[in-house]
Amino acid sequence: MADKETKSNEVVNDEADYITLEFDDGVEVECEIMGVFDFEGKDYIALIPDDDSDDVYIYGYKEVGDDEFELVDIEDDEEFKRVVEEFDKITAEEA
Repeated sequence: MADKETKSNEVVNDEADYITLEFDDGVEVECEIMGVFDFEGKDYIALIPDDDSDDVYIYGYKEVGDDEFELVDIEDDEEFKRVVEEFDKITAEEA
């Protein structure tokens, strides 16, 4: 699970969309938005940090206005596990 606080973010309309995550310790990480996907009636978002790692961050996704959204921490370990498994299936199908 993620140990970060996030605020509403605006989607930037460039070739790829990026947002900046701010962690609880004040560290900021620029992330490319990989995509939004639906699982069990909820929306989730996958983010790729621009830190040369193979990490992918997954959060709940909630639209709050035109071109604005919130990232929602997935607090439940079982929900997080199921969402990651679904994400892995989706990315395997696209490969």
